[in-house]
Amino acid sequence: MLRWCPSVRPISRRSALGWLAGLATAGSYLEPVPALAGPAALAFDELYGKISVLGLAFSDKVKALDGETVTMRGFMAPPLKAEAQFFVLTQIPMALCPFCSSDADWPANIVVVYLDDRRTFLPPSRPIEVTGRLEVGSWTDPDTGFVSLLRLRHSSFEAV
Repeated sequence: MLRWCPSVRPISRRSALGWLAGLATAGSYLEPVPALAGPAALAFDELYGKISVLGLAFSDKVKALDGETVTMRGFMAPPLKAEAQFFVLTQIPMALCPFCSSDADWPANIVVVYLDDRRTFLPPSRPIEVTGRLEVGSWTDPDTGFVSLLRLRHSSFEAV
């Protein structure tokens, strides 16, 4: 007989082992608690999969993250205005805005970033991290006429 506390009646070794086995089995029925993770990180080299004669194809990771909040690091391309609600995130610093007239000519290393409020932008040589909801697919901005394949909506950014 085992006695672990004077106020508790003794139990047999067999009962103690059965009780422990029951606890172990009960634990297997409990659902795991998901870890509190932040937004998924997405790099420029993860945006597209194979490039075919038909053009760029989104990567499986981008397709899976469509509609999800992600973070990306890059550079703010020079905006068309000193203060606006959107800018272009580029993989490398650029001297000129890389917007194109058609998504058929869309460079593989840019993402349009839409902010909730107008902001004054940072110098194009300063690295930034952007967090926003990823949208995938061709879309024409009705206000500017700009065409994009990838966008981050409801975004925020900070220098890194």
